[in-house]
Amino acid sequence: MKLNDIIKLADGTTLTTDANLNINIHGGYGADLMSDVLAASQPNAVLLTGLTNPQVVRTAQMADFRAIIFVRGKQPQTETLQIANLENIPLITSPLGMFELCGRLHKAGLPSFESNVSQ
Repeated sequence: MKLNDIIKLADGTTLTTDANLNINIHGGYGADLMSDVLAASQPNAVLLTGLTNPQVVRTAQMADFRAIIFVRGKQPQTETLQIANLENIPLITSPLGMFELCGRLHKAGLPSFESNVSQ
């Protein structure tokens, strides 16, 4: 699914400059615990989160995410936006909650890229 299509489904607003919004996204992952993101995500996905600190972008880089969507209308910290622009990771904000947005994207055909985290 193209990121442009995901942004429309999310009623999203792009926050980064010069971001390629025509990229292919192969799946989605929703979480606020970055250790879970690192342990259980798959590459080429979009990350849905309520966290807005710079660590979110660093985690997305390490896990090979293609874009980050902030749920519930959250806005990233200035440093988060600066890092994302520098690293060319699109940041989007959506007024939708995590549950609703995950449901919309899944219903539209975007697969879940979550995997089990064993204890």
